[in-house]
Amino acid sequence: MNITALRALISKDLRLFFNDRRAVLMSFVAPIFIASFFGYIFGGGRGSNDESARVPVLVVDEDSSGLSKEIISRLTAEKSLDVKPADSDQARATVRKGKAAAAIVIPAGFGSGIARGLFNATEKPAVRVLYDPSRAVESKMVEAILTGHVMQSMGDRAFGWLGLQAGSTKPATDPGDPEASRPRPGEQATDQAHTAFPSRVSVPYSTNEEAITSGEGVKYNGYAHSFAGMGVQFILFTGMEVGIGLLLQRQRGLWKRIRAAPLSRGLLLASRTISAAMTAMIILVVLFSFARLVFGVRVEGSMLGMAGICVAFSLMTAAFGLLIAALGKTPETTRGLAIFATLIFSMLGGAWVPSFIFPQWLQRLTVVIPTRWAVDGLDAMTWRGLGLSSAIGPIAVLLLFCLAFGGLAISRFRWEADA
Repeated sequence: MNITALRALISKDLRLFFNDRRAVLMSFVAPIFIASFFGYIFGGGRGSNDESARVPVLVVDEDSSGLSKEIISRLTAEKSLDVKPADSDQARATVRKGKAAAAIVIPAGFGSGIARGLFNATEKPAVRVLYDPSRAVESKMVEAILTGHVMQSMGDRAFGWLGLQAGSTKPATDPGDPEASRPRPGEQATDQAHTAFPSRVSVPYSTNEEAITSGEGVKYNGYAHSFAGMGVQFILFTGMEVGIGLLLQRQRGLWKRIRAAPLSRGLLLASRTISAAMTAMIILVVLFSFARLVFGVRVEGSMLGMAGICVAFSLMTAAFGLLIAALGKTPETTRGLAIFATLIFSMLGGAWVPSFIFPQWLQRLTVVIPTRWAVDGLDAMTWRGLGLSSAIGPIAVLLLFCLAFGGLAISRFRWEADA
């Protein structure tokens, strides 16, 4: 074997690899960035007390008793929750829009009825928990925390009533001492109180859970979000391929020959934009038609709003493809950067995991990502069942991105390949 030739060939391949920015980006930078991102949002490097990880919860106090206020105070001090007061209608609307994971409604008479409910299962006051069905795990955590604070508040009041001090202990006694069996001062009332209580104690209130969706009988369908997210991601890949295709056509001189015909630049780019948008729209229609027939995904909200979001996102995707073609020099060097941009849009837009999992600072930051508006808008029109007014914002933002991407692409588009 010719070792010298072997070393030269290996050295040549390595130089070509590291000189190719696309290969370096996709092989090193992209996986490092994406792995770091998911490690961070799922708890890596963040303490349990991190404010950005707090679960948004609303509390409706219809009782206004000393006990209910104490429980709310304990919930507010809980480091894993972001508790805010609200009225019943506001709480329901906020949870329905996905702005809060759950709302706790403490009913009137809770403070006076909870003592009876401690020993009588038929007289327990009912606490309502309104929750976002896409955040059921967080809702269960909130319920568990609520139970802990209710029992703690009841325990503190019971100890206070019995005259016991926190941290007190009985003095040690000798089992053989006849005085040990006699009640000491202050113990007789305690023993009588214990004998008066039943031996079995239950949680002193019941919980009525209600999943907040578009209406009675409508259930959360997790397939709605997954089809929205994956549809958005792969349509972005379609737009990317449109841009790469334009670069290939320019490299081969096709656009130069087309321009010889009596056609304006605007007409040529408009035709490509419209055809790309129509392709994206067809993909969305097929995806959600399949989801409807196979998985029962329905448009529970405004059909007009759903159509508007799909059209606006399709146009934005077409403009995104034009922008790739305008900024790219060659198809080979542009593909890696375009793939990376598409992955970032999908990741930060909530296409892979719901955006409510993100830290609060990142949720505020991702409003500048067009895919965030597309995914949230599609969720709002499907399982959340929101009206047309909730679609206006996403439609307007997506169209603004379409105009921005399209305007930049037209101003920067080169009709001839670089020499």
